[in-house]
Amino acid sequence: MARDEWDPRTLPDLSAHSYLITGANAGLGFFAGEQLFRAGARVIFTGRNPNRLAAARAAVRRRTPDADPERADTLLLDTSNLGSIRSAAASVRGRGPLSGLLLNAGIVHPPKTREATVDGHEVVLATNVLGHFALAGELLVRLAEGRGRMVWVGSMSTSLTPYDPVDPQLTTDYSPWRAYVQSKVACTALGFEADRRLRAAGVPVSSVVAHPGYSTSGRTPGIVGVNAPRRLTRFADNLQAPITQSKEHGAWSLVRALVDPDIEGGEYWGPRTVARGEPRRQKASRITRDPAVALRLWDLGESATGVQWPLAAAAAANPATDGSDATDGVDGPERAA
Repeated sequence: MARDEWDPRTLPDLSAHSYLITGANAGLGFFAGEQLFRAGARVIFTGRNPNRLAAARAAVRRRTPDADPERADTLLLDTSNLGSIRSAAASVRGRGPLSGLLLNAGIVHPPKTREATVDGHEVVLATNVLGHFALAGELLVRLAEGRGRMVWVGSMSTSLTPYDPVDPQLTTDYSPWRAYVQSKVACTALGFEADRRLRAAGVPVSSVVAHPGYSTSGRTPGIVGVNAPRRLTRFADNLQAPITQSKEHGAWSLVRALVDPDIEGGEYWGPRTVARGEPRRQKASRITRDPAVALRLWDLGESATGVQWPLAAAAAANPATDGSDATDGVDGPERAA
């Protein structure tokens, strides 16, 4: 059980660790990466726009002048595109074991009408869920070599309107709110199911779910190229100050879930008051803890992405000390028929 005393402003030394964060050029992903980088970790900031990634790397180096600038890497990765995921994962597998994978990228403000990706999937589901399912499978062996942890990003919205994703592609009943909440139900349920399967297979990787509470841009520090909210946004968000927090503080729960050695797989973390505050262990909504829902979503992940997690290869992987491949040639996941 994780201890209560934890200062999110002073992390332990992470110089021996390497992390990958999706959607790290802005918002929660950027601040999570900055906090890890400040603690000495090697951080791979990923995103789909090269210019924004460059701006994020420049910002994190500028804001943490005492850290080794070479430990902040960038990588193009679009979680809505399965081809982009395969390409990025191949690059990461060549860099050695991973200590952690923060599955953060996502669409928070979905389009008003249903849109599909190049792979034919509803765009919110693809970006927030399917891409992360595929990426975690692609990098599972590297995580196992590093005896690492994956963190799925949930949302307090799953307790407000716990939609059951019986039509996850939203082919008949699309709405922006439903698309977002269903995606977060799916992320959370898959995070818990992943931990059950990893344990059963003896894979030395844990899966944890965390949510950032009510974190807004208007309460977040302005950073050139990363966060520049309009005055109206700042005014409106500051009116909600008693129930909101900055994205910098929202990242605290995600980072603790990723690095606290006392946290166990299958746990759910979020801000102390649910909407804001220091990270605390919490109880997820009932639907996200339903094994039947999780099984249905796991089958969807495999069929929609063509990825089956290489659990046997990951279970056989040993921590690599020299960056060499310890998987007898098994670099990627098995491909589903």
